[in-house]
Amino acid sequence: MSIKITGTGIYLPPYIEESKETAKLINKSEDWIISKTGVIERRKSDIDVDKMGAIAAEQALEGNNPPDLIINASGVPKQTIPDTSVFFQKELGLKNIPCFSIHGTCLSFLIALNNANSLIQSNTYNKILIISADRGTIGRNPKEPESAALLGDGAAAVLVEKEKNNYNNFHYWKMNTWSDGAELTEVRGGGTSKHPQNPNTKPEDNLFSMDGPSIYKSARKKAYKMVLETFKNVEFEKSNVSWIIPHQASEKAVTAYHEYGGFEPNKIINIVNKTGNCVAASMPMAFVTAVHDDRIKQGDLLYFIGTGAGLSMACALVSY
Repeated sequence: MSIKITGTGIYLPPYIEESKETAKLINKSEDWIISKTGVIERRKSDIDVDKMGAIAAEQALEGNNPPDLIINASGVPKQTIPDTSVFFQKELGLKNIPCFSIHGTCLSFLIALNNANSLIQSNTYNKILIISADRGTIGRNPKEPESAALLGDGAAAVLVEKEKNNYNNFHYWKMNTWSDGAELTEVRGGGTSKHPQNPNTKPEDNLFSMDGPSIYKSARKKAYKMVLETFKNVEFEKSNVSWIIPHQASEKAVTAYHEYGGFEPNKIINIVNKTGNCVAASMPMAFVTAVHDDRIKQGDLLYFIGTGAGLSMACALVSY
């Protein structure tokens, strides 16, 4: 028993913020932004994550029956309580369907996909809707120009069902976490440590903070090892992979899978220059974009891989 992706959806906010506009926010030049991040433009949403995710989910559900589970796989919640998945259910008008969140920052979608595979294999659920929606622009810190220049808004959704032909579509999964990197990527506010009512909480504690160079240096080596380990443990060769779908962390991070991972550059799905880093929504947005423009076709072997705050890294080898 395995899983099959039977529906996909994406929401790109209509407003395009070009890097020449972002440059004014962070007091840098457009050329500086593009050279540091590779981001030419990003989308900026005027609706919140629940509505963004619901639009993507409606596309994924088109022509399908309602799911029997909704998983929110986003990086930042709409609010602390209740869970964001509840607001997705409400926006979609899907009453009495169980829902919860999987929070693995930028790896949330990939972790949710692995969990959906396990839940379907255990016969707990048959049809699972995974939604990732993030508004990265709302948490930008102008005092940290490189990370602020990266972030964008967007949403994506996939519908996952039981594979009925007894063909194994989910071939491999691996995740590691190194907690010594916990302070490399943070939003310190919003929890018990930096509660809004704590007089020691500063406004910047509620904004995104990242040490990009340190993360890249560490993640590059870890990604190289994870790729090697993957293809030691599966029956496939790297040359069998149709498409590599990385987390869209930055242009440098995406193209590193060619330089250090050994994959052909024309096999790497790269949308970061047009969307920026949309946190947990980045990876599924890249996937859905390539499905909708007919690059990814039925039967293609897909290699999802990326990093998340923690520092965590995960990958999955899946047939579409």
